[in-house]
Amino acid sequence: MTITNISFSEFIKDFEQTLKHLFHEKEDINKLSLERGLPSSMMKDILSAQPLSVAIPEQYGGRGSKVKECLGILAAASYESLPLSLTFGINIALFLEPVSKYAEESVRQGIFTRFLENQNMGGLMITEPDYGSDALNMKTSNTEVENGYHIKGTKHWQGLTGLADYWIIASRQKATNGELGRDIDFFLADNTVKKQQVVVEELYDNLGLYMIPYGLNKLDLEVPKNFKLQPETTGIKMMLDILHRSRMQFPGMGMGFIKRMLDEALTHCQNRIVGTGNLLELDQIQFQISRIQAAYTICSAMCARSSKISGIEHNLAVEGLEANAMKSVVTDLMQESSQILVQLSGAKGYRISNIGGRGIMDSRPFQIFEGSNEMLYAQIADMVTRMMKKQKETHLFDFLKGFSLTAEACLHFKNELSFSFVSNFSQRKLIDLGRVLGRVISVGYVLDLEQRGFRKDLIDNCVVMVKQEITALMASFNSDNEVKVVNDYTENSSWMAFV
Repeated sequence: MTITNISFSEFIKDFEQTLKHLFHEKEDINKLSLERGLPSSMMKDILSAQPLSVAIPEQYGGRGSKVKECLGILAAASYESLPLSLTFGINIALFLEPVSKYAEESVRQGIFTRFLENQNMGGLMITEPDYGSDALNMKTSNTEVENGYHIKGTKHWQGLTGLADYWIIASRQKATNGELGRDIDFFLADNTVKKQQVVVEELYDNLGLYMIPYGLNKLDLEVPKNFKLQPETTGIKMMLDILHRSRMQFPGMGMGFIKRMLDEALTHCQNRIVGTGNLLELDQIQFQISRIQAAYTICSAMCARSSKISGIEHNLAVEGLEANAMKSVVTDLMQESSQILVQLSGAKGYRISNIGGRGIMDSRPFQIFEGSNEMLYAQIADMVTRMMKKQKETHLFDFLKGFSLTAEACLHFKNELSFSFVSNFSQRKLIDLGRVLGRVISVGYVLDLEQRGFRKDLIDNCVVMVKQEITALMASFNSDNEVKVVNDYTENSSWMAFV
């Protein structure tokens, strides 16, 4: 029986059992997570279960690029190992899906065959040392040559540095006068071919995600003409489509991770006896674990929404609002869930070999890469306020109740959201407002999931917890805070002089 003929429930069960055997019987995941990289034999065993087949179209031997299955694989992996899930996320959202959608037909079959038969992996190169989130000003260039394109530049912080067999590389076309074009071009590179090899100049000592190598990459390579990705309109819109689809898959990575934090917290608090009862009987413990449970509910709803709207058949270039909301909110929830587990676990949790302590470090960069959450929240608020201005609407609640993504959810927060504004906000206010809007949009997903039959007690608890958070965020938004940094702070500021 081929992988395409196996039901997904059976496929995912087999994969979960494979991970359980490899991480808990054959090896110790807690020890593996403290080492740089993953042993090649271990990765080969993991990939032999063909988890990446979920992102390969059926005509090329895969399971069909169904978002539900992609998110399911990410969740199964992140329950055991967040770095492993991110490895899959890089391969799926930043390589295989772009190849399926934008690569020329003449190169797809060879790439997909190597992924299915030879356990190959691929990644995406956008970020440069001097141009992080400012991708439009990247300096990596491409020039057309006789047999293809010459690509020259420097990239860094690419996940799977030195490990990927293929790369998708972003660059700008270089004119004869040396100037770089405004649009972005993307090219495939096969690292097994000498002319296409990426030179790793340095491997970084990343603070978390030890399994994944990151580093500094030097590019001076030549790729064939048919290795250029073909955008539907412009390269910039292709980049937005790729990045927005990737952000909409963050809930898959968050799903298994948050569920693991929740399961660990419940198990610990049920078994930890304090006085005459266990920890779970304490009111504050109930509150803290309810926070993780609310995160579990929100993440579940995001997965359902993403499964509906983020397939490669959709162009997501203009779907920045939902993409930003999913990525920023779910990664905040991942970090908070790991922090809560460590707090509940006491000294036991404050060990890097503990899933909670390790989870703090492994989930933290998720709030930074693919757009820092502060930047994304500011963009969310900016998008909404622009729509309000276009409609000549100044009252936030009145706008939200007429906006499809928030129409039902905002009714739960009418008191908090009933205010008008006409002036421009400072950046810090935009970020506060973006945090609020991201959570209102998320509750919209939760209420939609309720209509599909998701258990109501989790839904109700989630809405209460989010309401409390929005109340606190609105207090911050409404506070008069224009504090500026005091640059010359050392003068007259030593406490010893005043004692």
